[in-house]
Amino acid sequence: MNDLVKKQDVALPALPDTVLPAISQLTTSLGIPREMLASDEEIQYAWRDLPRELREIPEDLRGELVARMCVAVSTGLFDGAMNYIWNAAILQLRTKVRNFGLAVVAQIKQSDFEEKHLLELQDSRLLELCLKLNIVDEDGFFFLDQCREVRNNFSAAHPTLGKINDREFTTFLNRCIRYALADSSSPKGVDIGAFISAVKGQRFNANQCQIWMQRLTETHDAQRQMLVGMVHGIYCDPNTSEPARLNSLDLCGGLKDTFTAAIKSDLINRHSEYVAKGEQEKHTASLQFFEKLGLLSLLNESEQHFVFSRSVERLWNVHNGMNNFYNEPPFAERLLELSQQGAIPETVQEQFVQTVLCCRVGNGYGISNAAIPAYDQMIRGFSPREIATMIRSAMVKDNPLGNRLANNASCRNNFKEVLGYIDPASVPSGVKADYDKIMR
Repeated sequence: MNDLVKKQDVALPALPDTVLPAISQLTTSLGIPREMLASDEEIQYAWRDLPRELREIPEDLRGELVARMCVAVSTGLFDGAMNYIWNAAILQLRTKVRNFGLAVVAQIKQSDFEEKHLLELQDSRLLELCLKLNIVDEDGFFFLDQCREVRNNFSAAHPTLGKINDREFTTFLNRCIRYALADSSSPKGVDIGAFISAVKGQRFNANQCQIWMQRLTETHDAQRQMLVGMVHGIYCDPNTSEPARLNSLDLCGGLKDTFTAAIKSDLINRHSEYVAKGEQEKHTASLQFFEKLGLLSLLNESEQHFVFSRSVERLWNVHNGMNNFYNEPPFAERLLELSQQGAIPETVQEQFVQTVLCCRVGNGYGISNAAIPAYDQMIRGFSPREIATMIRSAMVKDNPLGNRLANNASCRNNFKEVLGYIDPASVPSGVKADYDKIMR
């Protein structure tokens, strides 16, 4: 969808020659000075600037109040015009709250909130609610709250403290339009109770998952952050059923590319809190949550070391166990998935390189053929540091890889084959001589 919406110009009629003279005639008839009302120049300038501002209002919002505002401007009644456009802005903010969902607002406020409560809200409280729901941002709240003060003290709604001129009115109009009327769309809130029940219920089907992802996408950032945090908590709860855990992963997996910095920070804080409280089961589950979503890079190096080291150790144990040719592939594929999430922590690089190479060159009985694609892909992705570790390990016998190469011709042939996957330009100069020696 094209996000560039062409704004339609608003062509206002020219002020008739009879309008401005009629104002002078009126003040003369009433016996009051012409200066008590806006001057002809102020009216002309305000009227000239009006189309530029009206263009920003969607057509479906250019209703009765906007029309009255224009009539008031044409006669210089800026205080009345101010009141009309402010009322239009307030009505639109109420509509956005309705669209968000009164029931959801009640959940967030943790108190009853129905139509009558919305209508009874003072303008100041309505602005505060819109800020909390992210219907207006902090800038919008600040400027609209200023407009509210100006409207209360200088508009026709109350006895005024003074007069405003055309420039002050145009600024007021611009802020009402920019922060309340210019965007007719509004976020839709998610029913928290229904959401939690769905996640904890039966396994999602594709359509059900897509609907909840869409609802999370359409709500505002603050509620999305809260709900993603809830999903993380559900996943980490030891009492959560497996279908609920899988539902949690489906939702977050579909949304992870849209995670804001605030959502990522909140997830890290929740994870760290499990560590601080010594909640080992939840901490382990949280590590798995980050692993499966491909978000390990968000964790600190010690956490990443633990995850990679554990995965490498499991592959090594399976490789050295019974039926290793049959059992290795899923463990190799899992390690490949982890290695694609970011750089291998330096503290586990040597263990990682030697394990992958030992599995790939095989033992006296052969290689797990089904695991070879995973091993080859990891080797092709080796960093210069890992390439150096690979070559150095091959040149000495006091490590598992060097020992295999020294004592088994088929292992040496397999090693030379996979060393050919490495681009010579990636080989560090410190091991270039050994590389050339092996490749001869």
